[in-house]
Amino acid sequence: MYLETFATQSKATGRVFNMSQEERSRDSVNKLFKNQGIYNGLIAMFLLFGVFTGNQTLVVVFLLNVVLAAAYGALTADKKIILTQGGLAILVLVTLLF
Repeated sequence: MYLETFATQSKATGRVFNMSQEERSRDSVNKLFKNQGIYNGLIAMFLLFGVFTGNQTLVVVFLLNVVLAAAYGALTADKKIILTQGGLAILVLVTLLF
């Protein structure tokens, strides 16, 4: 969330998303990054809410959201996304379900 919302122009953001400074400086890309960052932050907030209120159903629903988004990214962009974006969510789901 930090890279996408607050550090869109950083070298770290460029490295993580494999984007040049020129691409990251485009207004449309900057807006898309910020939107994605807020979206990810809200998912994290609802996951934490589910954990702290003991609502396992809510936690599972949002973890599945993360895993499905990672699977889509793996199919359409880069196979390693399934692990980098979805790895922790998959581990938590396996832990919760077994």
